[in-house]
Amino acid sequence: MKRVTQQKINSSNAGDYIKKIFSLLLAMASMEFATAQNLMQYVQPLSGTASSTTTAAIKHSEAGGTETNANTIPAVTLPFAMIQWTAQTKQTENKCVPPYFYKDSLLTGFRGSHWLSGSCTQDYGSFTVMPIAGTLKTTAKDYAVRFSHKDEITSPAYYKVKAGAVITEITSTLRCGLLKFTMQQDDSLYVLVTPNSDYAKGFVKVDAAKGEIWGYNPAHRIYQGWGEPTGFSGWFYIKIEKRFTKRGTFAGATVFANDSVLQKKEGGAFAGFKLKKGEQLLLRIGTSFSSLAAARKNLATEVGAKGFDAIRAASTQQWEKALSQVQVQTNNEKDKRVFYTAMYHSMQHPRLFSDVDGTYPLFAGHAKLKKMNGNYYDDFSMWDIYRAQLPLLEILNPTMTNDFVRSLILKSEQGGWLPIFPCWNSYTAAMIGDHVTAFIASAYNKGIRNYDVHAAYALMRKNAFETPASFAEYKNGMGRRALTSYLQYGFVPMEDSVQEAFHKKEQVSRTLEYAFDDYALSVVAKGLNKTEDHRLLAKRSLNYKNVFDSSVGMMRGRSSTGKWHEPFRPDLREPYITEGTPRQYTFYVPQDIPGLAKLMGGTTAFENALDSLFSKNEYWHGNEPGHQIPFLYNYTSSPCKTQSEVRRILAEEYSDGPGGLSGNDDAGQMSAWYVFAAMGFYPVDPVSNNYQLNSPLFDKVTMKLKGNKTFTLQTHKANPQSLYIDKVKWNGVPYNKNYITYQMIMQGGMLELWLTDKPTQWGALPANRPTGLTQ
Repeated sequence: MKRVTQQKINSSNAGDYIKKIFSLLLAMASMEFATAQNLMQYVQPLSGTASSTTTAAIKHSEAGGTETNANTIPAVTLPFAMIQWTAQTKQTENKCVPPYFYKDSLLTGFRGSHWLSGSCTQDYGSFTVMPIAGTLKTTAKDYAVRFSHKDEITSPAYYKVKAGAVITEITSTLRCGLLKFTMQQDDSLYVLVTPNSDYAKGFVKVDAAKGEIWGYNPAHRIYQGWGEPTGFSGWFYIKIEKRFTKRGTFAGATVFANDSVLQKKEGGAFAGFKLKKGEQLLLRIGTSFSSLAAARKNLATEVGAKGFDAIRAASTQQWEKALSQVQVQTNNEKDKRVFYTAMYHSMQHPRLFSDVDGTYPLFAGHAKLKKMNGNYYDDFSMWDIYRAQLPLLEILNPTMTNDFVRSLILKSEQGGWLPIFPCWNSYTAAMIGDHVTAFIASAYNKGIRNYDVHAAYALMRKNAFETPASFAEYKNGMGRRALTSYLQYGFVPMEDSVQEAFHKKEQVSRTLEYAFDDYALSVVAKGLNKTEDHRLLAKRSLNYKNVFDSSVGMMRGRSSTGKWHEPFRPDLREPYITEGTPRQYTFYVPQDIPGLAKLMGGTTAFENALDSLFSKNEYWHGNEPGHQIPFLYNYTSSPCKTQSEVRRILAEEYSDGPGGLSGNDDAGQMSAWYVFAAMGFYPVDPVSNNYQLNSPLFDKVTMKLKGNKTFTLQTHKANPQSLYIDKVKWNGVPYNKNYITYQMIMQGGMLELWLTDKPTQWGALPANRPTGLTQ
């Protein structure tokens, strides 16, 4: 451009020439903006709000249970935010009942929710705002309004619905929300605010002079200490700038003239307004887990005087930035919708728990506040998310991963023990294993270490070698379940029924997962030169062998005397297996697949066992223990079978409608599996830093990483249906291993894959396969 402007240009054409250049630059900028800012259109927040209809879900989910429900909600939020905003069709905070079900037709408000996306836990500390046109009604059976999905607009940054005489719009920040109501007729509008306490413990106050409604909903535990207070509340502060014409409180159908209500069943407050058709009412809402003052400060800092459109634009920009970290190219628009919806779902949790000034409630029910530099997080659905969702964040956001580890260390120091499954800022002992250890070890092994590594190791070691001296502490969820038996026998015997846990028994699954956790800790011990610890833990990493019955070729329940549990039913749910069958759980040895193959009689026998699982239709994608199974063919002479099975699962177990997930999304794990598999690699053993390759779903995947690095996967297909890997190049050099490493990804570069129509022997030689503890 400089060279051109220095040339002599005919004066009559100069203006036109400059205009053309300027227009070209604008067009190029617009194209770049469109490419970078157009991803949110693919996100479908209603996905997972209806029951799954996939083959695996129907076959393997418990009859009459909740496992077929993905249990997601159409959340308006930001990545890893404190709160999610959702239309409400269910009023309760009961376990396994999300606030929104696609099949419901009646709307009962708009909830500031702390629901664990895709979980079967409970909401907590939530509150609901309901606009009511016409006359005041204070019970759900009277004010519930019919709505239609065709009248909904959903996106991560914005929700809109027309229900009755009111149009409601929602947008949000990390800790706050804006609700805008637009009247469709001249009428009164009442705004009801209800703390959703199933224990009738909430408080709400309305102040007409200040234009405020505020209150709190005390959170309660489930699993350990069911119903006990957690020591904190969900606080909310609502600012309304229009003058109230009426105000009051209520409990069920009873209306009070009082300006506050405390600990009343179905209690709440209301404010009334006279509005014209087309007139709007804006609610600015701050939330906190700390105090009313904190909720006010969060609102002042994140929203202030900004209008609805400004906050919506900022939220949209943040989502576009997060989603654009992974850009995919394909002509298949459905695949884009499923992929970016999965990205959205995998960015819900862990939950931000601290205020803008770093204040947060101490862990484990202390009812005290503490302040930290940086962000404090909670709601780690750890049995689920250590497998793929947290490993995805280790790639996309190592800085936030450090915050997660620091938060877990703080919990441990405040509660005395490393938590197993920390949710609602409490110990839970939900699910099995000790996977906080696995996650910290994975971060450590990737060089993500901006925390006190030695403090973290001491806490992890305590979980692996000690049991609380106090039974009350153990019952409260501290320490590994059944650790005494595990250390004595090298497995958890059938006689130990593990009573002090939500999931009782499940002895074989516990043994397998503890063996993986021991391996994870052994990696850190080796890195810190803890020689004796490493030796002991490495030995314990092989404890999976103690529950393998060679006579049946599978994992099996075993007594302390060594007798195998009778009868053996490989394809039925057994009490010694967690949410699955012996055949399915047999393949959970991520740290030592070669060792497992050796137990089965060799690599060929191992491959045959995998073939049998899939041919019998016994692979269940709707639950986490089997998520690594399709990638295990990479440990055999047939990695092409990983390529075909993964592609089949991508097609059959995910779709773009409300029933598009094949089971509980579990804080984003089910979705993160799709993100990894669709990109073309998956962390079978997340601690190892290796990722098993499969054929990418897309023509091109571009990952924007820390330090302005870019990792690209480019596919070259013989035809659009090609799925088998024929050859691979890494930065232009032939690459024959059927796995890649964390270091390769994070340094950036180009991985090219040539796909063909028929199975090949690429990556099949023993030298090109991943290893394990047993070489």
